[in-house]
Amino acid sequence: MSKIIRVALIGCGGIANGKHMPALSRNKNVEMVAFCDVIEERAEKAAKQYGTPDAKVYTDYKEFLNDQTIDVVHVLTPNESHSYISIAAMEAGKHVMCEKPMAKTAAEGRAMVEAARRTGKKLTIGYNNRFRSDSQYLKKVCDAGTLGEIYYARAHAIRRRAVPTWGVFLDEEKQGGGPLIDIGTHALDLTLWMMNNYKPVSVTGSVFHKLGKKENAANAWGPWDPAKFTVEDSAMGFIKMENGATIVLEASWALNTLDIDEAKCSLSGTEGGADMKGGLRINGEENSRLYVKEIDLKAGGVAFYDGAGGATDIDLECSTWVDAILNDKDPVVLPEQALVVTEVLEALYESARAGKTVYLQAQPEKKLV
Repeated sequence: MSKIIRVALIGCGGIANGKHMPALSRNKNVEMVAFCDVIEERAEKAAKQYGTPDAKVYTDYKEFLNDQTIDVVHVLTPNESHSYISIAAMEAGKHVMCEKPMAKTAAEGRAMVEAARRTGKKLTIGYNNRFRSDSQYLKKVCDAGTLGEIYYARAHAIRRRAVPTWGVFLDEEKQGGGPLIDIGTHALDLTLWMMNNYKPVSVTGSVFHKLGKKENAANAWGPWDPAKFTVEDSAMGFIKMENGATIVLEASWALNTLDIDEAKCSLSGTEGGADMKGGLRINGEENSRLYVKEIDLKAGGVAFYDGAGGATDIDLECSTWVDAILNDKDPVVLPEQALVVTEVLEALYESARAGKTVYLQAQPEKKLV
């Protein structure tokens, strides 16, 4: 393959403009040559701002799949279309970066993993929070065994009032859910990755539709329309792993709380612990005394929302993805790992609906590390 990879983007909305296109434009090994969106004007604007001089614009992604000069497709559409677009792109010989969550359902996610194996194309999912400086540091701490066996963790995705009112975020049919599948997915991915534990056996969940019913509610992005708020406003889950480790997952767009943390985790191990609250902290015991190390890496939350993480986070995600393609490496986010996240989220929703614990069936051997 040439040292220049040619990228097509399907979906030219918020996540494309806030994350993917800026990062791709800063990578010297990338050319953006095709832009597709159901709203043609959005694709035209993106092509003019980020595309090569001969970049093409489409409203139907199927029209360019046979273009053999395209190496990679970024799937940046609503959750309901992640699977079939990604599968079609891989079957057409393209590597695929699909935005999180992997898919609306676990069955769709499994079909994506199978397609990647069948076609031999690379597939990764856009869990960009792995690339924050605090996440990168903590992962090294975990892999070094500093915390010992991590047997209890909390995955945090709590907003007090920050309901996204644009696009299809409030549409359960198109998205599959609300804050749990939108931001809870980031927190869970981060937690499983730190623990290096991808064997959940049971999930118990509660899903709430409480504050979304309010008229003229205070919200970071303006009041929402209760009639269109068809997803949950908060969700909580208890996840048990095969080795007995447990994870508490919390996610909200709207919750009466001041304990706000997003895309972060807290870990407790046999040798030490860590949390990302107000900066990265490592705690433990040494010479019969307790210690806390505060490691302030100036890391923020979700980079493309508040800019606190700067461009570094999304640029690192982009560069490692490009490197995986050019040098035939595994991507940092393996599709098998992302599938476990989707399976757990689906089980949590199912548990909440049924009012009982959901037990996950063992899946075939997976490539998880």
